[in-house]
This record gives sequence, C-alpha cells and structure tokens, in this order.
Amino acid sequence: MAIRSWKFRIYPSKQQENLLHDRLVTCKDLWNYLLEHSKKYYEKTQTFPSRRQLYLLTKGTPLFSQVAQNVADRLVKSMRGMIAGRRVGVNTGFPRFKSIDRMKSLTYPQLGFGLGGKLKLSGIGSISIKKHREIQGTVKTLTVKKSNSGKWFAVFTSEVKNGEILGKQGAAVGLDLGIENFAYLSDGETVENPRHLKKAEQKIIEHQWRLSRKKKGSQNRVKARLKIATAYEKLTNRRRDFLHKASRKMVVEYSFIAMEYLNSRQMAKGFLAKSVLDCGWAEFSGMLRYKAEEAGCEVVFVEPAYTSQTCSNCGSVRKKSLAERWHECACGASMHRDLNAAINILKRATAGHAGSQASGEETSTQKWASILNEGGSLAI
Repeated sequence: MAIRSWKFRIYPSKQQENLLHDRLVTCKDLWNYLLEHSKKYYEKTQTFPSRRQLYLLTKGTPLFSQVAQNVADRLVKSMRGMIAGRRVGVNTGFPRFKSIDRMKSLTYPQLGFGLGGKLKLSGIGSISIKKHREIQGTVKTLTVKKSNSGKWFAVFTSEVKNGEILGKQGAAVGLDLGIENFAYLSDGETVENPRHLKKAEQKIIEHQWRLSRKKKGSQNRVKARLKIATAYEKLTNRRRDFLHKASRKMVVEYSFIAMEYLNSRQMAKGFLAKSVLDCGWAEFSGMLRYKAEEAGCEVVFVEPAYTSQTCSNCGSVRKKSLAERWHECACGASMHRDLNAAINILKRATAGHAGSQASGEETSTQKWASILNEGGSLAI
C-alpha cells in the first residue's frame, strides 16, 4: 500500500470563510493551552503528559472532536521530536506558542468530512471545490489549509494499492545536480537552471519596499502584505511546476538513474545559499523517487565524495576549485566538470556502491537509508 496526497482549491463563501477562520483561532488557542499545561506538568513531574491525558483536555471546544484531538497529536509529535533531537546532541528548542499567523490548517483524521460535487465539512457546510482530477484509493484524512495569500485548499490523503510494476527497459544515466545547470547528465544532456528567484526577485523587493512604507495596523499594510505573499506563492508554483516536469521527463526517458546525496542544508550556509535553495534539489529528489516507483525505474543514490575531483577516464584524483568549470587530465580527458562528475556518479552506482530506493533495496550504509526515510530533509 502507498500513501498519496491530492490537493484541490476550495472556494468558501464569506460566511464559511469566517467559520473556518474561527476554527483556526480555536485550534491556536487549544494548542497554546495544551502547551502551557505540558510545560507545567513537566516542571512538576519531569515527564510529559500522555496523549490520552491531552485528549481529555480537548473536550468542550467548538471543534469537531477529531480535529481537536489532532491538535494534541501535533503537540505530542513536536515534543517527541524535541526529545529525539536532544538525545542525539541536537540543540532543539521546546515547541513554541502560536499566533494566528502560525496556525494555517486543521485536520480531519477520519471523520467529519465528505466529498461529492462539493466538499462537506462538519459545522461548516458544503464548500465549492475545484476537483480537477479523481482521487485514487481510499481517502483517509483531510487537511484544510489557508495559504499566506488568503487562498483555501483541501488536501486529501489516500491509501492506494500497489499494482504490479514491471521494470522498464531503457538507458542508464548519471545525474549531477548543480547551479550553473540544474542538472548535467552523463550522456551529455543538460537541464537548464531556470533561476526562478532571480526573475522574481526585483518585483518582490519592490513589494517589500512598499510594505515598509505602510503604517502598521492599517488596511493598506494588509493589502501590501498580501501582494508579497502572492508573489512568493507564484514563485513557489513556478519552481514546483518545473521540478515536476523535469522529474517526469527523467523517469520517462531512463530506466536507471544515479544521483548524489547532497546535504543541501549544509550547502545553504555558504555564499551560494540563495542559489542552492532556489534550485530545490531536495524537492526534486523526492519527486524523482516516488515517480520512479510508479514508472518501474531504478533510482540509486551514491556518496558524493570526489565525484568532481576524480577523472572519469583514468581514475586519478586532482583537487579543483569551484571556479574551475572544465575538467582537464593528463590522460587526455577533456570535458565539462559536471559531465565528468555525472559519469563518475553512474560508475559508482553501477559498481554496486549503493542500492535503489525506487525498488526497495537497501542503501550502502544505514546512515543514508535513515536520512532518506525521513523524507530527504537532511540530504538529497
């Protein structure tokens, strides 16, 4: 069984939008109340309250019962994440109290909603929905989200049976992700970096300048803030559209794809931070993995050490600066630096240095497997 998510735009009426906003405010207040209780409980007992104890405190709110319990589930998950981080030496902070600006969604884990021609929510009514595709599998949960630009969305998760996937017959390719080109392939093809942020940056700067000139608390400031949120939303949509199309093209054209593990979080601390984050390597890696599963492709992740420094022809290692974009070797090999790296990545993958995440095999080390199982948040 596989879990899939389905996101649709919804169009609540003004009255329904006010009701949804009131539910978010209630969720915010409930979160803060449970967090305050958990802190005082910990000061007295040096332990955190159980999930069942928090469930009892959610009773009596105007929220649908399971929506209220989900707020407690979120808090428990946050506290467990804090504890797990501290156990491995990460200085994780305590969950924070939320303002309404930090409470943007409410979740129906099992009941309280229905989907036909319209979306039906308990206590809200029937809401118009743009159902642009059919949901596959059995619907399990619904999350109603409000974007920073004021748009509302319904995100369903469904459980889909895995059909028999036949392995594809096709070419193998190594993939080197970069900034000069978004990707360089071992067969010589390149994927151009669209540099979405660079194209949108000037307009965002202008909106932010106008926001700084507005009086705090005024309606003009609210309008200016919405323009910034809309600009960022368009930027995100353009980036995500590009990543979807690029990853789909890869799994259609190739049956075996080799990539590096790249610690994008660490790389984003340097002078190239803005460019690294704009590329969206982590998101692309995740898209490629789940699309490869459905298409019958094999995706292999290899360790990135010395892929650019090693000659793909003779195997000799020579240190290169980041500014050196052309690979020259005494053996006569001459090619673009990223092409050389892509060939090395493919060689490492086919030499058995790592397993396939798409076909379910184990990776070469437990470290890489654990990172990937967390959804690629630490490495891509």
